[in-house]
Amino acid sequence: MTQRDNLWDRVERTLVGLLGAIAMIVGVVQVLGRYFFPTYAISWAEEVIVYLVVWGVMIISSQLVRTDGHVRPDLVLRLVGTTGQRWLETFNCLVALIFCIGMTWYGMSIVIGSCQLDEHSSTDFSFPMWIYYSALPAGGLLMTVRYTIRLYRYMFAFDPETMTIGHTAEHEMITPKD
Repeated sequence: MTQRDNLWDRVERTLVGLLGAIAMIVGVVQVLGRYFFPTYAISWAEEVIVYLVVWGVMIISSQLVRTDGHVRPDLVLRLVGTTGQRWLETFNCLVALIFCIGMTWYGMSIVIGSCQLDEHSSTDFSFPMWIYYSALPAGGLLMTVRYTIRLYRYMFAFDPETMTIGHTAEHEMITPKD
């Protein structure tokens, strides 16, 4: 893993942590306001929490690609040899890339349409919906880059010693404590 990868990972995780923390703070303020200070309660809290969480999920999906956390045929991968694993992972990357590119493309269409319509949420907050919809192409683009890196590694830099599929029994063994 390069220094750039480490920075990218840290930025994503930090940003998602901040989005989650802000969502939690908004939720706490909303609940406290509703029960203890009704005149100061905010009406748009649920909307903002949803927007923050959706953005967080779409950003962290890139980390799932990096750590093999997305849907993949683990059971089948464990049944085939190293060469079979390599080609199944390559196929998985290609299918995922097609999906992610499509998600990015259609997500951008939604964002552009929302901008053209000047679409806003129907609440008092009147949030511009293009910002919310932008999470879809942003997450798709991040995953596209990660899957492209994965595909390159499986096709041109495959190392059977370090690119194992999933967890093996050796990694799962727990040594007894004295």
